[in-house]
Amino acid sequence: MLSSIGIPGLILILVIALIIFGPSKLPEIGRAFGNTLKEFKKATDDLISNDKEEKTNFEEKNNRIALENRKDWKLNNYFYHLIE
Repeated sequence: MLSSIGIPGLILILVIALIIFGPSKLPEIGRAFGNTLKEFKKATDDLISNDKEEKTNFEEKNNRIALENRKDWKLNNYFYHLIE
């Protein structure tokens, strides 16, 4: 998205921002924008890590259940052959 703006467009945006907000407000606006981006990135990283943890927990639970079912099947099969 930003790659399509180019250097002349970026300079134009900065000049318009300087005219609208003035030189004293521009650093504050830039700092607030940077903090907002940092918080957004942190929130998305947290969501991704939580999703990975949930997926890992789900896979571990399914593997545990599959192992228990396999043990039950072997035990039932063993007793079935004893009864015959």
